[in-house]
Amino acid sequence: MDVVSYSAESIWTLTFCALLLAGLLTRLWLAGRQMRHVSAHANQVPEPFAQTVDLAAHRKAALYTLEKTRLGMIEAAVAAAVLVGWTLLGGLHLLNQALLGWIGPGLLQQVALVVAFALIGGLIDLPMAWWRTFRLEERFGFNRMTWRLWIADGLKGLLIGAIVGLPLVALVLWLMDSAGPLWWLWAWGVWMGFNLLLLVLYPTLIAPLFNRFQPLEDETLRQRVEALMARCGFSAKGLFVMDGSKRSAHANAYFTGFGPAKRVVFFDTLLQQLTPAEIDAVLAHELGHFKHRHILQRIVLLFGVSLIGFALLGWAAQQPWFYTGLGVMPSLLHPNSALALILFLNVVPLFTFFITPLMSGLSRRHEFEADAFAARHADGRDLANALLKLHKDNASTLTPDPVFVRFYYSHPPAAERLARLA
Repeated sequence: MDVVSYSAESIWTLTFCALLLAGLLTRLWLAGRQMRHVSAHANQVPEPFAQTVDLAAHRKAALYTLEKTRLGMIEAAVAAAVLVGWTLLGGLHLLNQALLGWIGPGLLQQVALVVAFALIGGLIDLPMAWWRTFRLEERFGFNRMTWRLWIADGLKGLLIGAIVGLPLVALVLWLMDSAGPLWWLWAWGVWMGFNLLLLVLYPTLIAPLFNRFQPLEDETLRQRVEALMARCGFSAKGLFVMDGSKRSAHANAYFTGFGPAKRVVFFDTLLQQLTPAEIDAVLAHELGHFKHRHILQRIVLLFGVSLIGFALLGWAAQQPWFYTGLGVMPSLLHPNSALALILFLNVVPLFTFFITPLMSGLSRRHEFEADAFAARHADGRDLANALLKLHKDNASTLTPDPVFVRFYYSHPPAAERLARLA
């Protein structure tokens, strides 16, 4: 290895370590701020909510927030340790060598490396996922999952991942090895096409494998919803109720699909908690996202960011220091596409973490715009009442730390949203 390569490798290793440490410390610092702020305000309901939220509900939300934040801190520390294990401690290199010895070089071995990496990562994450569902959510009365359903969901996810993901991974790896210097442009096109196709197919082919979707049977509510959509110039393929209550007590409503496949989905828990006028207001908020083209903006942003990402991957995959600086020895005789892909997907979040406040701020702005749209086409007071009910029923804290909010929150805090709707 020449001096230049060694220098690049050392700089890359130091950069990786610095970003990993800075990201972890920032996460822990923000979590600590959130916990201290929520704890300090746990015994007094904020003045704007004093007449509508009782102290017991406020304390429950505070405790729920504290427990979620603690678990998030543990998950961040574990994720950092696992990443070091895969990279600087040689885990990915050993896995690659083992599969090379067993299968031999070629596309099959590269696909197997991606699959093995994903499966091992899933197994490492499994205890935390179990704890979140059967300890955290169970403790606060939100979990309605049974062991059988939890296992069935996991197996279905694996099957769908194999059916959908394996061909995509194989095609991208093949392009990396066979499509020449501009392979990344072809791979980007495949990735974008896959995402657009998924937007169309997910509502009708994949989502029904996990939940039951029934047409909205309440005729009065259906007429209200259809009248609202007509006023807003919106059409959907159908109005459906999803049995979200079989997994969680949390409530939601959303649009799904793309183009002619758009459909409106209400959680059954939402219909149980809100009045028809409040449901109208929540739906008007979601319509606001479409009318302001927020969904299209996010898709275009995804297109642009992913194009840059594939271009960077195309460049990094050709740099020996990109591998050796992360504890992996690339092959001099065979393609290293799977190694490059895995390393890149694990390193990129270290960089993008620090632009989280920008993305969160954009999302909060979109939420304010959707709220304003809902206030114009429904009733702002109904939306405010619905938001307050959902905050209470979902045990969302009313007193988050302001810095934590600016960094992470994709939705504005309740106090800010209600103040604008007043």
